[in-house]
Amino acid sequence: MEEHRRREARAKRNRRIGIWSAAVGGAAIVAIVVTAIVLTPQPRTYAAGGDGVDIEGVATFDNESAHVDGRVEYEQTPPVGGPHNPAWLNCGVYSEPVPNENAVHSLEHGALWITYDPSLSESALDELRAKLPSTYVILSPFEGLPGEVVLSGWNTQLSVDGVDDPRIESFIEEYWQSDDVPEPGAPCTGALDAPGKVS
Repeated sequence: MEEHRRREARAKRNRRIGIWSAAVGGAAIVAIVVTAIVLTPQPRTYAAGGDGVDIEGVATFDNESAHVDGRVEYEQTPPVGGPHNPAWLNCGVYSEPVPNENAVHSLEHGALWITYDPSLSESALDELRAKLPSTYVILSPFEGLPGEVVLSGWNTQLSVDGVDDPRIESFIEEYWQSDDVPEPGAPCTGALDAPGKVS
């Protein structure tokens, strides 16, 4: 009888220890998961396909999409849409001007084309580079811009007179990888690298 009571007491104690161990272990797992979620760096996210109403100076256009061979005369400088080469330009940083017809194809995929006056200082160019997402963007010099920097998305454009203009980030947030393009989500790699590709 005494042996039976000792076994029951031991079993009861083991059940309590098991329950407490499971509770502490479960709480530890929850704490680890929550900590991982909170401390994991989140990628920068941008709203897609906006209308630009809240960004002063954004111009919108109504260009059609078509693949053509040869050079195209565009109405906008730099171009923001219209007929373009069947091969898109691989996104990245370029130290030389890039072919309009290939860059426009990248815009069709949701990329942004950030062009700058070739006389822009190296420090200003570094400041501009730091504001850009790591993909779905083309950065290149462009002669004859209406401003120091021109940001272009499919059928949208903003010209600014300095790299410190806060509208640069606003434009990127509004139009980067937009769903409001003819071929949203199509690749921005695997096609054409123009001369002067840096990264």
